[in-house]
Amino acid sequence: MKPEELSALVACGEDSRRQFKRDITNADALAAELCAFANTAGGVLLIGVADDGTVAGLTPADVACINQLLSNAASQHVRPPINPVSRNVPMDQGLVMVIEVPEGLNRPYVDLQGRIWVKSGADKRQVTAREEMQRMFQQSGLVYADEVPVAGAGLVDMDVATFEQYFERRYRKPAEATGLSTSRLLQNLNLARHGVPNLAGLLLFGKAPDIWRPAFVVKAVAFAGTVLHDQHFLDSQDLSGRLDQVYDACMAFVGRNLHHVQKSASFNRPGELEIPAEVFEELLVNALVHRDYFISAPIRLMIFADRVEVVSPGHLPNHLNVEQIRYGLSNLRNPALASHAFHILPYRGLGSGIPRAAAAWSDLELIDDRQGNQFKAIVRRTPQVTPQVTPQVTPQVTPQVTPQVTPQVTPQVTQLLGAIEGEMSRLELMQALHLKDRKSFSQTYLLPALTRGFIEMTHPDKPQSSKQRYRLSAIGIEEKSKR
Repeated sequence: MKPEELSALVACGEDSRRQFKRDITNADALAAELCAFANTAGGVLLIGVADDGTVAGLTPADVACINQLLSNAASQHVRPPINPVSRNVPMDQGLVMVIEVPEGLNRPYVDLQGRIWVKSGADKRQVTAREEMQRMFQQSGLVYADEVPVAGAGLVDMDVATFEQYFERRYRKPAEATGLSTSRLLQNLNLARHGVPNLAGLLLFGKAPDIWRPAFVVKAVAFAGTVLHDQHFLDSQDLSGRLDQVYDACMAFVGRNLHHVQKSASFNRPGELEIPAEVFEELLVNALVHRDYFISAPIRLMIFADRVEVVSPGHLPNHLNVEQIRYGLSNLRNPALASHAFHILPYRGLGSGIPRAAAAWSDLELIDDRQGNQFKAIVRRTPQVTPQVTPQVTPQVTPQVTPQVTPQVTPQVTQLLGAIEGEMSRLELMQALHLKDRKSFSQTYLLPALTRGFIEMTHPDKPQSSKQRYRLSAIGIEEKSKR
C-alpha cells in the first residue's frame, strides 16, 4: 500500500470495515477488535492513526512491540486462532501499521473470556442474545436448529403410527422387525435424543407441532388487491400440523385462490392453474425445509391480484446469493429435516428446486433480504388471467361478460347452478349435489362459479364467515334459464 492510498483510506473515516487506533498495548483489547472483524465481514485496523483521522505515526520500536502483541493476540487470545496480515506504510509522521483481518470461515470467534464480538457500525459490540449466538453457531455448522431437543415434549407427543408407516415405507421392513423401541429408532434416525424429540422429529411426526412451536406455521392470506395493507381479504388461514400436512394445506390454499383456465383443447377437462403447480411445489418445500428455525416467526404465503409471495424467515445461509441458488447451489441449514423430507415431501435435496421453479415460470423474482433477515420469492401473475376483486357482476355488464364465459361453463358449474335455490350455505350445496369432498367441491364447483360471476356471496367482505351463503347473480339467473 502506497502512502497516498493510505491517505485516501484514512480520509474516508471509520466504518464497519475500517478502525483507527493511535496505539495499542493490551492483547485483550486487540483480540476483541480482531474477533469483531472476523465475526462480521473482515476489515482493516490502522494503528498509528487517531480516532479523528490524524496520522500520528509509530516508531520502529513501537512497530516491533505491536507485532509481538499481534502475534500473541491472534494465536492465544482468539479462539479459534486467526491469521491477520500486517504491513507497515511509511508516512511523514512515522509508520502506520495496517492490519488486514479476513472474514472468518470458522465463526464465531471468541476472546479469552469466551465473549463474542461483532462490528456495529464503526464500533463493536458484544453478542449476548441467545438467538444471535444460535445463528452464528448454525452458520459455522456447530449447531442446527432442527436437531435441538424440544424441551418438555416426549414420545407421547409423537404420532407413532405415522412414524412406523414412514419407517416401513423407507426401509422396506416393519419397525418392530428391528427389535428396537420406538424411542431408540427415533434417536438412531436423529429425530430424538434420550426420549425427547428434536424439532425435526416433532415437525415431521408430531401429533400437534404447533402446540410446542406455535410460530412454526404458515400464515396464508389471499388479498383482493395488490397491497399488504389492503382492508379486505378473500381468504385467510393459519396452516399447521405435520410438515406434510402443512404442505398439502398450502397447495390447497393456492389451488382455491388462483384462477383456473382452460389450457387444453378438450372442453370437458377441468381447468388448470394459471401458474403451474410445480412452481409452488418447489417454493413451498424450499420454505418448509430450508427456513431458519432459530427465528420464531411463521412462513407467509400471500396471494395478491398481481402476484404470489412466499416469505421465509432467515436470509440465505452463509455466502449463498440469489444467482447461485438459481444455478442449483445449496446449503443445508436443517440437515436432519432435509434427510427425511426427501422421503416425505416432493424434495430431492439436490438444489434443483429453485431452477425447476424458474424453468416452469420465468416471471419469478427472488429477494435475499439480509437486513430484514428473510427470503422472498415473488411469482408474478399474468394480467389477462388475474381474478377480479368482486364476484358480484351487475346487470349493466352482462352483455359484455356473457359471450365470453358461457362457452367455458363446465358440467360441474351447470350442476351447481341447477342446485341453488335462494340462499344456501356451502354444506347445503354439497348435500344438494351429493358431494362429500369439501376440497373438490371448492375447486371444481364453487370457485369456478364465483370467478365467472354466476353466483355471489351474501357476505363478500367476510368470505370465511359462518353465516356465509351463496345465491345466483344476475348472470347466473340468465345462465340457469338457458339450461
